[in-house]
Amino acid sequence: MTLTPEQILDLCKALSDGNRLRILGLLAQQPLAVEKIAEALQVGVSTTSHHLSRLSKAGLVHAAAQGHYSIYSVRQETLTALGALLSDPARLAGLSEVQAAGDKFASKVLQVFLDEEGRIKAFPMQHKKMMVLLNHVLQVFESGQSYTEKEVNDLLLRFHDDTATLRRNLVEHGLMHREGGGGRYWRASDLPADEEA
Repeated sequence: MTLTPEQILDLCKALSDGNRLRILGLLAQQPLAVEKIAEALQVGVSTTSHHLSRLSKAGLVHAAAQGHYSIYSVRQETLTALGALLSDPARLAGLSEVQAAGDKFASKVLQVFLDEEGRIKAFPMQHKKMMVLLNHVLQVFESGQSYTEKEVNDLLLRFHDDTATLRRNLVEHGLMHREGGGGRYWRASDLPADEEA
């Protein structure tokens, strides 16, 4: 298995969280259900499910139905491919060219979709371009902080008047999470304050 630059980026993002690393460690020992993982981590089932979703999207874990439960296990082929990449200096050096190409793409997307003041002129239809734009917007939100809907709207107003669409896109594209009724919002890479260990 050869990893694409996008897969490598997804893997690095997925592995950039302590709880996700702990989940991988648990699953390396044995396949487990969400509830057992949550119990071992001492966090909520919803938080654990979120982390498993990120790990699954990156190809690091997979689930198999067993009765009424989904049992998660490590995808060894992905870990092997990542290990091969990290142990080969020549392959690692090649990533610098990939990053430069990604930076050029992002710069071009932002140039097309933002005006001189940095406000959004239009929303891209293509998913990849939308992700560049949303990641740019996401930078105004502090890591480790939760926000009320009003605070989110105030921050988003600097980018676009239709804050509801922008807020919804951030949530739907997995960059931000919100509390059930929309009372609190936080970056997807963070845990809600009441579930942090």
